[in-house]
Amino acid sequence: MITNSPKLFVEINTTDFIFTVGEKQNNNFKLLFSDTVPIQGILNNQISDLNLVCSILKKNIFNIEQKLNIVFKEAILILNNFNCYLINFSGYKKLNGSQLVKENITYIINSLKSKINEIEEHKTILHIFNSKYNLDKKNIENLPIGLFGEFYSHELSFFLINNNDYKNIRNIFNKCNLRIKKIISKNFIEGVNLINENSKLETFFKIDINKNKSQIIFFENSALKFTQNFDFGSDIIIKDISKIVPLKKEIIQNILKKINFSSNDLENELIENKFFQDQSFRKIKKKLLYDIALARIKELVEIILFKNINVVSFYNKNIPIFLKIEDKINIDCFQKIFIESFSQNKGDMTKLIDPPTEEIFYNDINKLVQYGWKKEAVPIIHEKKSIISRFFEYIFK
Repeated sequence: MITNSPKLFVEINTTDFIFTVGEKQNNNFKLLFSDTVPIQGILNNQISDLNLVCSILKKNIFNIEQKLNIVFKEAILILNNFNCYLINFSGYKKLNGSQLVKENITYIINSLKSKINEIEEHKTILHIFNSKYNLDKKNIENLPIGLFGEFYSHELSFFLINNNDYKNIRNIFNKCNLRIKKIISKNFIEGVNLINENSKLETFFKIDINKNKSQIIFFENSALKFTQNFDFGSDIIIKDISKIVPLKKEIIQNILKKINFSSNDLENELIENKFFQDQSFRKIKKKLLYDIALARIKELVEIILFKNINVVSFYNKNIPIFLKIEDKINIDCFQKIFIESFSQNKGDMTKLIDPPTEEIFYNDINKLVQYGWKKEAVPIIHEKKSIISRFFEYIFK
């Protein structure tokens, strides 16, 4: 059996710290340990109590080490919290009929990275993605090294985090005697999961609708290009129904668990007396609940996608949409409305998905850390060489 040493993964999201340990065994990734701890010491996407966060990490990592009889020296950090940003920049090279060479690409990447560091001096780069290659106004699928042309443009997507957040995170892990091997955006990982699970998928939207939060991410040519968070979720649908009917939120939830919105006679069906509990019975048509939900879902869809000015530049009706809904009530009752609203009746462009299994999720992370990603760009640092070293390099090249 081929095994690698166990690896420690720490995820920080908006609600929890998630501690996971896994190892590669032949072609599978086996989870040895996983635990979720409610988040403390982080408010409004910022560390509010550094000592508290450090204490939580120390305590839980120590318990894991004791349980598994392992001492970890490094950890892979997965972030789905803090204020992160994506910026897209393009660099250019006039070729004048000459051949595009690797040094041209290196120069563009390093130049754009330097420019980002200059204009975003209060932010740190976590990821750089090659998002577009364009030679003589034609999009090229892969790096066109070796081809001849007149003009080459290269677009990069930069994923950034505030310097203070980055320094605080590093400081916390240093206090836990852990080196951060790599910091990875969870948005990036989830996009990679979809690409790995769907043959030939490279460009798509992924939309998460949770109870109180929603999020849209956009991948283009297998590169993370855009993310946006929203301070609303599926719970707003329940609240709207509760407010208009009016019935308590708990009663609405019980009704929705039992209601059949696919009935042919929905217009004439009333909510049964048994659902009203301690509230007075009133004649309320089931169709009214459906209409309220329909109106609100369409509004949410427009805010997230169709009337979102941040998405206009790259939205295309032929781009597939992957939709993940956390709340089971909304999946069971309103999934058809969600799918049709995002598809805008233009074919089966929206697919409802479940999150990947933990084994698949962490296996993809392990591969990313070990082998990198096909569209992730790594700037090249040119070391200054002495006259003697340059002389010997010339003689023995």
